[in-house]
Amino acid sequence: MTACASPSPTTGHGNEAGQGHDDSEEGAPGDGKQKRSASPPGCVITADGSYGARLALAGDDSWFPERWTLDGPEPYAVPLPANQPEEPGTEVLPLTDGRVLIHRLAAERHLFSLLYPTGPGTGELLLGAVECGDPTTELRLLPPSPCGEWAYALAVGRSSTTVWLVAGGAFGPERVAEVPGRCSGGVWLDGTGRLLALDRESDGRTKTVVVDLEQGDVSPFLQIADDSNDRLLLADPDSGLLLISSDAPSPGHDRLGWGVLGSTLPVRFPECLRVPDDHRMTPFAIQPGQILTPESCAVALRVDGVRGSWVGLWRPASRQVHHLPAPEGWLTGAGLWTRDGVLQLPYATKMVRCGVARFGVPWGDEPDICEPPPQGGSAHEGAVGVAPACEGAPPGVRGATDTPGTPGASGGVGAPGASGVGALGEPAAPGESGGAVEPIGAVGAASPSALSPTPEPEDVAAGGLAVAARPVPLQQAPLEGRVSEEVTVG
Repeated sequence: MTACASPSPTTGHGNEAGQGHDDSEEGAPGDGKQKRSASPPGCVITADGSYGARLALAGDDSWFPERWTLDGPEPYAVPLPANQPEEPGTEVLPLTDGRVLIHRLAAERHLFSLLYPTGPGTGELLLGAVECGDPTTELRLLPPSPCGEWAYALAVGRSSTTVWLVAGGAFGPERVAEVPGRCSGGVWLDGTGRLLALDRESDGRTKTVVVDLEQGDVSPFLQIADDSNDRLLLADPDSGLLLISSDAPSPGHDRLGWGVLGSTLPVRFPECLRVPDDHRMTPFAIQPGQILTPESCAVALRVDGVRGSWVGLWRPASRQVHHLPAPEGWLTGAGLWTRDGVLQLPYATKMVRCGVARFGVPWGDEPDICEPPPQGGSAHEGAVGVAPACEGAPPGVRGATDTPGTPGASGGVGAPGASGVGALGEPAAPGESGGAVEPIGAVGAASPSALSPTPEPEDVAAGGLAVAARPVPLQQAPLEGRVSEEVTVG
């Protein structure tokens, strides 16, 4: 692969705004033995939550980039169309200075540009291209870096994977590291954007490795058992909380588990995070700012089933998952937590072009009785009484209560038992039930643009780079024992 830089700017013109999309498919580790893949999020959000970017639709088939400003009192969208519509699979990624990186594919050339508003039109700064000589090489953008000023891409070849710096370099795209084997995933382990975790497939097994992007070094990071497939799904540098997918506790079936960065404690696989074979549960956001308290970090889960997608809320200290219906027009898989524990989900509808629904969870005061949602109203404004064995999850799913007389209603699977039914059908302890999720409201707007840089995060607490670089000590774990409520491996 080769790279070439093209710094000349161009200018485009605006057109009408449209809706987001979630059409492309990308394989990702899941929970259960099903192989159905979850599509990428409908919106990409910077690590600090200041900006978002998505590919929006104008008319029937005209796609264009759109930037969302999320750190003000009201969110607003700015269209960034070029001279011609974009292809549906075009990738976009926001930077914290307000510009949006766009990745286009032309033949075997991957083109990168920075888009920004220029009055009525769109300014475009061409960054260069990466040429893949092998047509089987796949190149995609990695999640936004913690610093928010750089952007990276992952080129997966036949026998090796290359990490490219595609925005923020001095001379166009730069090759920064090469990893033997085919890699997937991509999780940042520190607050500076130096340590990147990748899931590497080798000899028929998948293990997580960590890449030091400054030195180019590759080190083992996660291995629960020699013959297990172990992947890192999400990490929070503040608390050290890790969300993991592994088939170690149930060979042939991926399970969701959690661990702590640099800790000698074993990985735990809670029963409440198990889902039926035709469902999928994927974490997409962890509450930041919980220094050294991973058990109290709230985690947002995207739950995909035969009846659509919805949101699950969980934290390691809880034995249950709170289920709530996604807001209408949710840009599926996108969202972030505030430090105060408020979940923000971006959405777009015909009436609201740019909106954010906000939810709070009273973790410390979980009632014994499930509170059903009020009648009428949408998920944006009405109370969402959601809990295991209560309304909130789609009918027919274990853990959701079917309403008599509605399609999919049944008196068996969805009905709570004498001791209650946990999330997605797992038994709950007597007297336990889910708490209600408190809706805070939703805001939406469409306004002109304003570029406002945001300070980058502080350095990683409790361990820093040295701790993140060493493997999590979870090897050779006995798998025979089962513990009530969760499986502990290590």
